[in-house]
Amino acid sequence: MSRTSTFTRPPALRNAKDALEQLSRPGPNEVLRGDLGLVGIPGVVFAPAEGLGLPAVAFGHDWVQPVSRYAELLRHLASWGIVAAAPGSQGGPLPSTARFSADLRTTVEVCAGVRLGDGRISVDSRRTALAGHGVGAGAALLAAAGHPKVAAVVTVAASQTRPSAIEAAKAVSVPALHIVAGQDTVAPPAGHALQIAEAGAGRRWVRTLPKAGHTDFLAGVHWSDLVLSGGPNAKVRRITRALVTAFLLKELCGEDRVDDLVDGKVPGTSLDTFD
Repeated sequence: MSRTSTFTRPPALRNAKDALEQLSRPGPNEVLRGDLGLVGIPGVVFAPAEGLGLPAVAFGHDWVQPVSRYAELLRHLASWGIVAAAPGSQGGPLPSTARFSADLRTTVEVCAGVRLGDGRISVDSRRTALAGHGVGAGAALLAAAGHPKVAAVVTVAASQTRPSAIEAAKAVSVPALHIVAGQDTVAPPAGHALQIAEAGAGRRWVRTLPKAGHTDFLAGVHWSDLVLSGGPNAKVRRITRALVTAFLLKELCGEDRVDDLVDGKVPGTSLDTFD
């Protein structure tokens, strides 16, 4: 790969199973970790060690969850050439989703507007996405509804929020991947993720993990594990890493080698699409 390549291409992939195996593993890039606090927002940013015109995603954490529980996913995306940043604001028990969505928009704009890594890393503002888990997914939709340049959205076990993520989804016309946890008892899909997905205005991929729970996507331990059902699940995180990486490479960079993982039959999941 050229040192100034806009993204990292995966190897040739035979089918969805092969793509899942390859893209669930770390990519070839060395990863740097930085602190969003330098621009006035608590949080972290992971980036490949160098590259110009890179894609980027801002990721919203779930209710009371520290961004450290998503570091595995963020680092993984960076290893595949995607700058991944997560604001740590609004981490208390009574967060403002509106303020959090504003922080997500700011995070995207900072990634695109500031040279990272001593000037060796830059982001193409046309290749940016918003994503999140639970309440953070709702905040990502609110942010996307008010951001004209975002090119894609990813939600993971999305929760309905105030202001309404369902209403926000109606104004989001860019491609969206919705990863749904079939056993989610915190934000049951019928009243949360599925309603959000159905409300969207653009092309949508709804990828359901039938056996997954709301907190399966987290890593590490936290006091909230005592009050929320379920807990971290390595298999669920492995599938999610691959699905999110493939979708962002396809939608932000036009990568066609991942089509089977975006559109195909992926073991342990089911897929519905909406236009």
